[in-house]
Amino acid sequence: MADYKAVLDQLRNGEIQSALIKKDEFLQFREHLIKDEQFKNFRGEAKQGGDVVYTFLENPRA
Repeated sequence: MADYKAVLDQLRNGEIQSALIKKDEFLQFREHLIKDEQFKNFRGEAKQGGDVVYTFLENPRA
């Protein structure tokens, strides 16, 4: 996954339900994630081995 902004947009627009970010891509993905204006609407769930599954929430987390 090289175009992380597109992945964030697809999650936001409901085109995809979730995105799996591999351990070795996490820091690059996070750079784009924290710059997003709806940062708090994205939820990351860590999986065993260091991969993270991101989903988009309609209501931002606290």
